[in-house]
Amino acid sequence: MGLADLHIHTNYSYDGTATVPDVLRRAKQIGLSVIAITDHDEIAGALEAMSLASHYGIEIIPGIEITTAEGDLLAFFITQKVDAGLSMIDTVLKVRALGGVCVVAHPMAGGMGMNSASADTILNALKNPEVAETLIGIEAYNGTSIDRMSNHYARILAMGLKIAATGSSDAHIIDTIGFGATEFEGSSVEDLLTALKNRTTKVRKLKEWSAFRILSSWGMRYVGSTLSKWALTTG
Repeated sequence: MGLADLHIHTNYSYDGTATVPDVLRRAKQIGLSVIAITDHDEIAGALEAMSLASHYGIEIIPGIEITTAEGDLLAFFITQKVDAGLSMIDTVLKVRALGGVCVVAHPMAGGMGMNSASADTILNALKNPEVAETLIGIEAYNGTSIDRMSNHYARILAMGLKIAATGSSDAHIIDTIGFGATEFEGSSVEDLLTALKNRTTKVRKLKEWSAFRILSSWGMRYVGSTLSKWALTTG
């Protein structure tokens, strides 16, 4: 049985704190077989992870968390940026043209400046046949979401739409990698993609912190990461 975390940020994200090597080391340590690096509107972290993956014994899916006009979207199996700010439909079609697939990130989640797609946005997008072939999943469990009820609503929506349900951490610090994960038959990236397309993935909750602990831990790590970057640029 394979275990994947399909939503991880590195310090290539404006709000990420962990280096790519640290992410890979942690993912291997906790027993993940596949991870997706999905920095905000940035592909560099994913490309670095792919170049280092063989040294850590973990498989990498290159990806991005794209800021669309109607909510954040996880794009997988692409190696170049997609413009931010487009509609959900136009964004999915651009990912499709690049040979990728998509999963809606933290749908219906509110608070803390979250850019989340509504149920109506997802339903409307799936009316387009090409979008329906490419938008293959919904993040039904986000391990670090402050809005816990949104996970419940997302799970119900995934079941109603008969679309793959994924679990992810949305980790912005090293400690929370794997808090949510996607279980699938097999162990490879190819097995995972097959499971997503066949809607046989299962959500696994590995750990859950309080909202206060999530925010305070991120804040401390973010300050430390920012100071480290400043020291490197000024030293």
